[in-house]
Amino acid sequence: MGRVTVRRPVLRVTADGSVRRPDTLAAEEPLEVRVNGRPLSVTMRTPGHDVELAHGFLLTEGVIHDREQLATARYCDSPGPDGRNTYNVLDVLLAPGVQPPDASVTRNFYTTSSCGVCGKAALDSVRLSTRHSPAADPVTVSADTLVGVPARLRAAQRVFDTTGGLHAAGLFRATGEVLVVREDVGRHNAVDKVLGWALLERRVPLTGCVLMVSGRASFELVQKAAMAGVPVLAAVSAPSSLAVDLAAEQGMTLVGFLRGPSMNVYTGAERIVTKAITG
Repeated sequence: MGRVTVRRPVLRVTADGSVRRPDTLAAEEPLEVRVNGRPLSVTMRTPGHDVELAHGFLLTEGVIHDREQLATARYCDSPGPDGRNTYNVLDVLLAPGVQPPDASVTRNFYTTSSCGVCGKAALDSVRLSTRHSPAADPVTVSADTLVGVPARLRAAQRVFDTTGGLHAAGLFRATGEVLVVREDVGRHNAVDKVLGWALLERRVPLTGCVLMVSGRASFELVQKAAMAGVPVLAAVSAPSSLAVDLAAEQGMTLVGFLRGPSMNVYTGAERIVTKAITG
């Protein structure tokens, strides 16, 4: 398997002077996902949980809807300069009768770790229908529970502790219990790994759950959450306007700026149980 972290030399400069020393960085390597032997996508990711990543990606792109639609997932030979397998090519085989990705997905697109799937120009061209709409999910979450979720997410970021360079996504019960946390250089990859885990565990649709992300809430992350039936998506930073629009359309609760004791609830406020403000 690829390494999650790598060591590189660095010149450390402080007010007391400078010193050369090794530094630990988050690894970033390409992963090519193939479906039935045909290249589908390339993403820059942190190695680890690649099978979850592929499952989550195929779920959120609408290629599959449940675990049984994938037969196998295996690494292909992809030798590096030293002759060792780099584990950077993963081939997934669809179950008999499952249609391969159509032209809108099979385009060999390149996904960067910073921005997600690029080249999706307009809302109408990227909106995907989901079989797991969160609109009917009656779950409620107390504001007190939500404000404790970022700390639980941060506490589970083991690689971040050594590198400071990874995004995280975590899946929680409405009571605040941690189900799974994944880290990656790409926020969209971290979400795909979490949703892929849920698919493999047969938990999709993710009714009664909260998806927490360590950065901002982009349109793409809302789209991914909607494809898995997530009723509540929370982020420590801001959402985009398209993210808010899509969350409202899908009946999802979208929370931003979840920091300390405060938050902004942009859509689906009826799911958040708060204390009345008097004055």
